[in-house]
This record gives sequence, C-alpha cells and structure tokens, in this order.
Amino acid sequence: MATVSVYNTEGKEVEKLELNDKIFGVEINEGIVHKAVVAQLANKRQGTQSALTRSEVRGGGKKPWRQKGTGHARQGSIRAPQWTGGGVVFAPKPRDYSQKINRKEKQLALFSALTAKVQDNKFIVVDDLSIEAPKTKAFVKVLENLKANKALVVTEGANENVILSARNIPGVDTEDRVAINVYDILKHDTVVITKDAVKAIEEVYA
Repeated sequence: MATVSVYNTEGKEVEKLELNDKIFGVEINEGIVHKAVVAQLANKRQGTQSALTRSEVRGGGKKPWRQKGTGHARQGSIRAPQWTGGGVVFAPKPRDYSQKINRKEKQLALFSALTAKVQDNKFIVVDDLSIEAPKTKAFVKVLENLKANKALVVTEGANENVILSARNIPGVDTEDRVAINVYDILKHDTVVITKDAVKAIEEVYA
C-alpha cells in the first residue's frame, strides 16, 4: 500500500496514512482518462446554438438582376450565403453532444487520475480544514504552509467557510468529495484533501 504523510494546517506532519491500492495505486490507463475527460466536457455543452440556412432567411424571393448583360456575376437571391444577411451554408442547429461512458470506465479513469497525483507527490492529505470564519488571507497562508499551488481542495461535505475563503484565490477550487471528477483533478497541479474525504472515498469504492 502507498503511504502518504498527513499534515496540519501549519504544514507540519502529524501522522502517516496508508492508501488503498485499489483506488490510489492502480495501473494508470491514459486512454480511459482521455475518454472520461472528453465525455465530461462534451456533456457540459448545451447544444443550443442555431443559425439560419438560406431557406430560412426572410426575403430574397426576387432575382436581384437579370441573368445576362449587366457585367455582374449571376445571382439568384439576396439571401444566398455570399450576400450580407444571407443564410449560413452549414448552419449549426440544436443537437445533443452528450457522450456515454461505462461506470467501470469512469471509476478507472478517476482511480488513474488519483494514482497519478499520488505518484507525482501532488496528493496532500490534511488532518482537518476547519476554519472559524471565511478569510481568504488565512486560507492563502494554509496553502502556502502546504506548498500547494493551483490546488483542488476536496472536503468531506460542503464546508461553507472553506468555499468562501478559497473562491477568490486564482487557480484554487473547492469541491465536495461526492463531486470529485477526473477533469478537475487533472486541471489542478495539486490535490489537497482532508483525511475524512480520503476515508469516505475508500469506503465508497473499495
């Protein structure tokens, strides 16, 4: 089993924690990780974009000028794509961009992302992140003590004080343990996670 240090908010090591290899020590599958990220980003797309084709643009029923003898190129309608205000050639229409990914593939992608952070020493476990009041300056100091830049802070349950303290820090995002996902893990340089959140993840997936 992989073993990581558990730190307090002052950046001092307080204990060691053994991680479950079924989650934090799997063989990294880059293909599945890529598939999961593509599916996640595709599922965020609204697919509501729409433009008019030449058949849908109002007007343009009359031929602009006669076919021959004017010196101009022949034209059939002022709503043709080459005209200002004309239709779009391959106009985008509302569509569903969502992609499906199997549950086991999604889990493997998540485990691969977590394993990669552990192997790169970018997985920082904190014994507790309880903050008495939401203060950005105080939370910046905590991250400096942990040497965590561009961090994803994962807690067990929605910690309102942590969310309010971190929301104005560039490159730092907070997330409840139940919402943890591959894209957010890879987007951030470091994962800062509470000890309770680690145990909860192991209970759910182990």
